[in-house]
Amino acid sequence: MIARLRRIGGLRRDSAGMAAVEFALSLPFVVMVTMGAAELTNYTTTKMRVSQLALQIADNASRIGTGTVLSNKTISEKQINDLLTGASLQAGKLNLFANGRVIIRSIQPAPTAGKYVVKWDRCKGMKSYTATTYPAAGTTERNTGSTNVFKVTPPANGAVMFVEIVYNYQPLIGASFINKQEIKEIAAMTVRDNRDYTGGTNGIYNTEGVTASSCSTYSAT
Repeated sequence: MIARLRRIGGLRRDSAGMAAVEFALSLPFVVMVTMGAAELTNYTTTKMRVSQLALQIADNASRIGTGTVLSNKTISEKQINDLLTGASLQAGKLNLFANGRVIIRSIQPAPTAGKYVVKWDRCKGMKSYTATTYPAAGTTERNTGSTNVFKVTPPANGAVMFVEIVYNYQPLIGASFINKQEIKEIAAMTVRDNRDYTGGTNGIYNTEGVTASSCSTYSAT
């Protein structure tokens, strides 16, 4: 009996497995924190990439055109399509047009002083997006005050390329770790060179006869 009691007392003092038990109890918490941190990092990286894409598209849209130093540059539907194709390639594994939508708008001075007009817009992507706060092509608004939702003013005889990207975030682990699944980013760039704003259709030529990236079309290709 005394030997048995000693054996039981020895078991009470034995703490060899305590660390393993504590680790097992804390493991679910550690795993959840690690997974959450990985998902947050992926979301932040994706948001930054989408933001950089918007800036790159706006910058490229402000530079495209064909012409010489003696004539105003002309832009074409093909050049805009090529611009969007380049954005898709730059986006890589984001699958930009399968998971999102890109909208390019040309903001130009309106004939009425103190106002601007959205002269044209072009879109590409599968995402259905109707909640935009920015006006469509043909809309005329004031340059100043709360009605100028773009918060930019096009220069006289110039234009601003305004790009909006809406993207459905693709979770790395699970959607439950990130509440906001839709990423929205905007960027604007003033057109660099003198551009022909009156020729073609609202300033866009289509001598190649390509299909325009209409905002009424939803396509990933």
